Amino acid sequence: MPDHFYVYPSYLKKDLSRTAGRRIPAAQALAELTSEQIVAAARRLGFEAVVEADKQYPREFHTYAGRVKVTKKAGTTKAKFLTAVAAELRRSAPAPGKK
Repeated sequence: MPDHFYVYPSYLKKDLSRTAGRRIPAAQALAELTSEQIVAAARRLGFEAVVEADKQYPREFHTYAGRVKVTKKAGTTKAKFLTAVAAELRRSAPAPGKK
């Protein structure tokens, strides 16, 4: 088993359907996000993460949004990680109308 997993920004995008690649419920998904934001949120949660900027999500092969390589922690599944990172991104996002 590998000691890491990959996260594409598309996994957390609100405007994508599940069949198009979103991996979390739409209510938890985010409208805009980058690989760098995912790395920052993962690090705040205590994970080691790095951006691989030259990669693309196979379902969106025309867009190079990058991907994030996350080192696994014992007892954490990819699904739990995605839910936790989405919650962290929502928590740290500026309030609407503020920057």
